[in-house]
Amino acid sequence: MTVQTTVLQNGITVATQRFEHVESVSLGVWVRAGARNELEDEHGIAHLLEHMAFKGTHTRSAQSLVESIENVGGDINAATSVETTSYYVRLLKEDTALGLDILADILQNSKFDADELEREKHVILQELGAAIDTPDDCVFDRFTETAYRHQTLGRAILGTRETINSFTPEMIRNYIGREYSGERMVIAATGAVEHDQIVEMVRARFSSFAKVTAYSPDNLAHYVGGDYREPRQLQDTQFLLGFEGRAYHVRDYYASQVLAMLLGGGMSSRLFQEIREKRGLCYSIYAFHWGFSDTGIFGVHAATEPDDLTELVHLILAELKRCALDIGEPELRRARAQFRSSLLMSGESAPARAGQIARQILLFGRPIPNEELLSRLDKLTVERLRDLANRLFMGSRPTVSAVGPVDKLLDMNEITSVLSDYDNTGTIHHSAATAAL
Repeated sequence: MTVQTTVLQNGITVATQRFEHVESVSLGVWVRAGARNELEDEHGIAHLLEHMAFKGTHTRSAQSLVESIENVGGDINAATSVETTSYYVRLLKEDTALGLDILADILQNSKFDADELEREKHVILQELGAAIDTPDDCVFDRFTETAYRHQTLGRAILGTRETINSFTPEMIRNYIGREYSGERMVIAATGAVEHDQIVEMVRARFSSFAKVTAYSPDNLAHYVGGDYREPRQLQDTQFLLGFEGRAYHVRDYYASQVLAMLLGGGMSSRLFQEIREKRGLCYSIYAFHWGFSDTGIFGVHAATEPDDLTELVHLILAELKRCALDIGEPELRRARAQFRSSLLMSGESAPARAGQIARQILLFGRPIPNEELLSRLDKLTVERLRDLANRLFMGSRPTVSAVGPVDKLLDMNEITSVLSDYDNTGTIHHSAATAAL
């Protein structure tokens, strides 16, 4: 199942991968423009555009757009991230042309009607309110804002009440005209597809996009770290601890992914076993690594009762430090197997594979063969992961984000002191507090 690609005259990349013995097609448009491409007064407009694209075109009403897809049993949706926006459908193979018709229509002929815009603003304000009222959503928004303070990369995707209320149809048109160019777009299709047919369908329907526009270049992000605490009357405290991670393009990106899996990627991971299973201090705890085009962030998330917060944080810090000294071959093999199976299993899903192909082309300029990724994975050693853990956890300023009862949370000086209690001989010096645990 090889990926075929064609670049059209206006810069759009068409990528397909055929899946034998399936009857459906998953296809979509991925654009290298997201929340970080917004100007100061546009905070939230990328997400608003994603909503407004479904609110009617010059030839179809909002209702007829979705009915056209659902009448043939298909699904249609969209998503906004920090660096990309996507619009995608899944339907039976005989309806492929219809799916491309709808995607082309919403991206080139949307009316952005003023009345529809006011109604959708109200919907997004409710979405914003729900996010603010949900502690485990709020803590992540404050986490990125703190890690990348005063930068577009750190801003919440939804925007603010003030910016959402300020948007006009003309602002949306200006944004899409500036950011949506052919060279920044990938149309990916997987499943029951024939590459040449998809190319011709796309060429006939997406010709209006210019090859290049005066888009806003991504502002180079700088991880700064910091401390955010929001007292709330909750049963649990939501807690996030983060460090500067690695960008997609750097050598340690995949090593960081594997380290996150080893540390907190499943029920057999260190954090889950030590903190959830052995001590019962939380229901869920996990580690993650997010890569972006120019930076990354490594984090650990957990929620616990206020009285257990101090012990929880000490244990997390102890496990982070232990990774710099003590990673065994069995752990690495298990994390490598989890990563490998996740990669290969996701490739068996046509929708997931379409998104994977599109994102790889946008980020790396080409689809990355699984064999290449697995080769990188096989080259990882315990020595390299230990060295990476040392540089990640002891080499950057932490980011702390907490929502809920926070009075028993260690202050920033205590957290940095515990992490720095390590010397270059490879010895961790346990403080009295951590020794007691």
